[in-house]
Amino acid sequence: MKVIICGAGQVGWQIARHLANERNDVTVVDNNADLVRRATDALDVQGVAGFASYPDILERAGARDADMIIAATHSDEVNMVTCQVAHSVFEVPRKIARLRSQSYLDAIYSDLYRRDHMPIEVVISPEREVADAALKRLSAAATFDTEFFLDGKLQLIGITLDEDCPVVNTPLRQLSDLFSTLRAVVVGVRREGTLFAPEPGDQLFVGDDCYVMVNTEDFSRALEIFGKQQQKQERVVLIGGGNVGRMVAQKLEDLPGRAIRAKMIERDRKIAERSAEALERTIVLNGDGLDASLLQEAGATRADAVLAVTDDDKTNILGAVRAKSMGCKLAVALINDPTLVPLMAPLGIDAYINPRATTVSSILRHIRHGRVRDVYSLGDAEAEIIEAEVLSTSPIAGKQIRDIDFPEGVLIGGIKQGDQIIKPNGGTRVNEGDIIALFALSQDVGQVESLLQVSIDYF
Repeated sequence: MKVIICGAGQVGWQIARHLANERNDVTVVDNNADLVRRATDALDVQGVAGFASYPDILERAGARDADMIIAATHSDEVNMVTCQVAHSVFEVPRKIARLRSQSYLDAIYSDLYRRDHMPIEVVISPEREVADAALKRLSAAATFDTEFFLDGKLQLIGITLDEDCPVVNTPLRQLSDLFSTLRAVVVGVRREGTLFAPEPGDQLFVGDDCYVMVNTEDFSRALEIFGKQQQKQERVVLIGGGNVGRMVAQKLEDLPGRAIRAKMIERDRKIAERSAEALERTIVLNGDGLDASLLQEAGATRADAVLAVTDDDKTNILGAVRAKSMGCKLAVALINDPTLVPLMAPLGIDAYINPRATTVSSILRHIRHGRVRDVYSLGDAEAEIIEAEVLSTSPIAGKQIRDIDFPEGVLIGGIKQGDQIIKPNGGTRVNEGDIIALFALSQDVGQVESLLQVSIDYF
């Protein structure tokens, strides 16, 4: 597949890395020549320096025979014009655009939008993705990451093991003996900064970050076994009233059957007024989210959760730390810089949201083959959870898992056979038509797609 990626920033670079690792023909376009050079030096991609919306730049990038264009520059206008030029001049069959402005999104998601006027097949809104991720964090407050697969019947949860965890220093194969009815599989472990797929003889240690695939019916029991407790979220404080904060508050207000009391702190008076006008039940306070007295007025001392979602990482970190020190049960911070993530645990921050990872995951979902039903990026694009249907032509069809030549960095976390969710083991047979959810380190994704035979057509 030939793909043009417009924008060599964090999101564009990660998408280019994924697609290049899977041996696609990738060209990166950016008006910053240094970013283009960084991409071409580190990745097996071609690069063009220039404005992505210019027809001559797209021509140099190979738009005439491109299969897809991904417009992920920092400018909404450039992204939209790029897609329009790709459609009108070069007839590129699939266009994906990242858009941030709420005004554009309101128009696109309304009846006023007509695809023949603005031909974009997929619109990605980082703010919407982050807001959805924030709600998922609140629904699984004891975890640092969570996502659903297999029609919502299998849940990925990220758990940091504490000293009081009952299963530390226990080999994974022994967990199956101790909790034989628990439908859960540890698919990934991050230890001392390195993420790996564990083997049955591996033990879990205090401080490990574990990724567990669990049947949703066993979610509460799995938390208990790993030393965590599910918490209700009834009082929430938001630090930051911009697009992300406002979307989170709106989604909290719209939750069916739940009366969540939310308060928002926003430093900019105009943004605070705009949020207050847009929201019905959320109380908006104008002031500094790092001010202890204002946090106390907002109820951070007795809040079930504080979400720091400003556009400044340091403000989010300090706001989350201060709220936690004041007695807040759960502190979640929005972090753009992945190098700051190792500071979360030492500072006592319970969970973080990486906008880049959520955006990358969303884009990946839309560029895979139809048999790949979902893709979720873990950490700093270190691994993926891939949900895919097993084809009759796949080398794994009809084989027991122990006989499948998976790379060392790959583990199956769950299988849907008919209406049943199966906890996999070595003797489980993978059949044609099964839906599998598996963990794969980033360097092994290409080999996984070969085994699934899903890389022939990406759209």
